[in-house]
Amino acid sequence: MNRSLPVSDDPAREQLLADLLTELSERRRRGESADVEQLARAHPDLAQELRQLWAAVQVAQAFGSPRPPQPTDRRPSPSPRTQPGLSLGELPTTEIRSDPVAAPANGSLPRRFGDYELLEQIGRGGMGVVYKARQISLDRFVAIKMLRHGGESSDADLQRFRNEAEAAARLDHPNIVPVYEVGEAEGQLYFTMKHVEGTTLAALLDEHPLAARDAAQMMATIARAIHFAHQNNILHRDLKPSNILLQGNSGSRSGEANPGENLAWYPMVADFGLAKRVEGGESLTATGAIVGTPSYMPPEQASGSRGTPSPASDVYSLGAILYELLTGRPPFRAASTVDTLLLVLDQEPVEPRRLNPQVDRALELICLKCLQKQPDLRYPSTAALAEDLEKFLAGERPSVWSGTLLDVIGNLLRETHHAPVLENWGMLWMWHSLKIFLLCALTNWMYWQGVRSHLSYLLLWSVGLSAWAFIFWTLRRRGGPVLFIERQIAHVWAAGVSASIMMFVVEWLLAPRVEVLALSPILALLAGMVFTVKAGMLSGAFYLAAGAMYLTAIPMALFPQVGILLFGLVSAICFFVPGWIYHRRRSQRDRARVEKYRG
Repeated sequence: MNRSLPVSDDPAREQLLADLLTELSERRRRGESADVEQLARAHPDLAQELRQLWAAVQVAQAFGSPRPPQPTDRRPSPSPRTQPGLSLGELPTTEIRSDPVAAPANGSLPRRFGDYELLEQIGRGGMGVVYKARQISLDRFVAIKMLRHGGESSDADLQRFRNEAEAAARLDHPNIVPVYEVGEAEGQLYFTMKHVEGTTLAALLDEHPLAARDAAQMMATIARAIHFAHQNNILHRDLKPSNILLQGNSGSRSGEANPGENLAWYPMVADFGLAKRVEGGESLTATGAIVGTPSYMPPEQASGSRGTPSPASDVYSLGAILYELLTGRPPFRAASTVDTLLLVLDQEPVEPRRLNPQVDRALELICLKCLQKQPDLRYPSTAALAEDLEKFLAGERPSVWSGTLLDVIGNLLRETHHAPVLENWGMLWMWHSLKIFLLCALTNWMYWQGVRSHLSYLLLWSVGLSAWAFIFWTLRRRGGPVLFIERQIAHVWAAGVSASIMMFVVEWLLAPRVEVLALSPILALLAGMVFTVKAGMLSGAFYLAAGAMYLTAIPMALFPQVGILLFGLVSAICFFVPGWIYHRRRSQRDRARVEKYRG
């Protein structure tokens, strides 16, 4: 089971990619041509990765993320090195050197490293390497983690390493891998943890899927552990199966009731490398860089415009793990990082029961509630998630089944996760409102002047709508990358335009039995249908616009002398108001971004 996308292990290569991406971003910021193909030709060995990463930059910018992602988990941030007497907030920054040197601990094993004897390498990632070691002074086995590239690691890697040590050291919970010591030896930062004899959840899933009740028990246990971290103001931000260590279970280790004590494996959460303090301080993602593992990453981590990481972000990641436990695959996985991020931001997961019909409906609902795109639609805490999982295990009705009529109506009128794309359409919708009103006013004026030629109205609406559609779409494409959801919206709108033109064709074919504009109330019904579809795709507020258009068809039929003008007025309002709202939203976000850069 392929769980992650490969990244380069060469820090010099990663640094060069980061420099090239920065150069492209700076060119675009200055209004110059950002030609990725030119750089790809100059660096043919990096061409494919450069194109994919630059595409990810454009995707992030299209969703409102202010800065491009880096080629790995590295994030630009001042990085402290350990010095005696300095707290984490007071440590100075250090200079990045471009000539990578292997960490001092790399070499033949076993070997001595400070107070430890390194026995074997048991883990390796993009940033760190983990060894099984024996602490000589205490004669115990531990896991010791250090940066792969030693003193030549980037500032961002050093900051992440220290974050992990600090975060884990603050957490004393039976289902969180404890940190024993943080120190430095041979010029190499390290920290030691409990050595967990067993496997990882990722490795276990490679062997066989878990039964539904086992999956629920395990996730309830993990959710309780993450809730403890949240109570201590720590967000994990990189929960995934490979960061869940499994030790052979011999009952509860804390003397307290534990929902996972009947499992064959005892789960322990590890790797707080992306952990973030909630109570203050700048996040490593403050620059807009995309961090984490895409398949388990919530939308607000993938794009700055979707909000900031919160406890609901870890709820999402736990839901993604539960989804994989139930189906054998993560909710979103594609051939490239860019495609996976697009799925995370833009698509809904396949319902677990479609992939595994044996999944209980209640457990499926719990999982899908965790994976909601909007954080406020998820569980308010991982404790609430654990409670529902425990209710499922006890045969009780989980809270996800409940919901009052007001809850249903409130959810119906909410914005969907696609709503932010309307910021790209705000100004265009305001111009569209003017166009539709002028077209209807001209049509009504012609009717008052005694024009009774069906062909005249057919030509007016055919040319007017077609020309405006071409102008509208051309202007939108000039505004930046067109997202998949925008193409869907455009198809719905195009269907409405085509149906409107065909109404005039039908009138022409039925002449003289049908007078001009006799079928015009159908225009309001067509517009209502278009707004209904938009309500389901973008925001429930469009149900109000749809209702207004449906009701407009009645006075149009009763008062044909002003019917088409009334249609134009109501249509203009229904487009102008949301256009103005989303245009203001876009302008405020752009101003905030400029002020942030200047600051």
